[in-house]
Amino acid sequence: MSSSLKYLSAYSTEITDKIQLMLNADTLKTFLINKYPTPHNIYNDKALREYTMGIKNQYLKKSNPLSQIKYDDKIHVINNALGLHTYVSRVQGSKLKSKNELRVGSMFKVAPEPFLNMIVVHELAHLKEKDHNKNFYKLCEHMLPNYHQLEFELRVYLTQLELKGPIYSN
Repeated sequence: MSSSLKYLSAYSTEITDKIQLMLNADTLKTFLINKYPTPHNIYNDKALREYTMGIKNQYLKKSNPLSQIKYDDKIHVINNALGLHTYVSRVQGSKLKSKNELRVGSMFKVAPEPFLNMIVVHELAHLKEKDHNKNFYKLCEHMLPNYHQLEFELRVYLTQLELKGPIYSN
């Protein structure tokens, strides 16, 4: 496998070889556009909050509230973070206050909606399960039945972005 396929390092050589062939033939962009012809239209933090809360209210009504939901310019995929769920605890007087925040990397402002959905579902799952364990992925699949396929295709998309550039014109 080529070291340039870092987002796909957990996958079999059979799969990564196919992706490498598509990269070499310059057909990966066409494959992605055929599957995901347009980017979503959730461009700002307010729209992202509404989108996220819709999913949260459908699947995780009784989970802890989210104090902040926003796109974040500081999240870089290089750190293996597509989004971020933070849990902050503070002592205020004699009380322990906690806040949950959900942040999505700004690079996903221009991406197919299913990829944004997958990232939001992943970060929402952290409200119930802090670790990436069996229950965590079970919850992700409950909220998004094709979660694992979308995660793979998101990794293919990231590979395209890094090695060949964007697939959508701005």
